Amino acid sequence: MPIYEYVCKSCGNQFECMQKISETPVAPCPKCGATADRMISQTSFTLKGEGWYKDGYAKGKGKAEAKVKAKD
Repeated sequence: MPIYEYVCKSCGNQFECMQKISETPVAPCPKCGATADRMISQTSFTLKGEGWYKDGYAKGKGKAEAKVKAKD
C-alpha cells in the first residue's frame, strides 16, 4: 500500500498515512482530529541500469548499430 503525506487544515501538523489507492484522499489529523489535505510529494523511485528509456530508447538506433559493428 502507498504511503501518503497529509497536512492538517487546522493545526498545520504534517503526517503520513498508509492507504489503499482506491480510498478517498481524506484522513483525520492524529493531533486534533480535524480534516487534513493530501500533499503532493516527490517520489524517491528511480530507474537505474541499462535497458531503460534513457539508455535504450532515447538515443535511437545509433547505440544498437554500434553494438553490431563492435561484434564484427
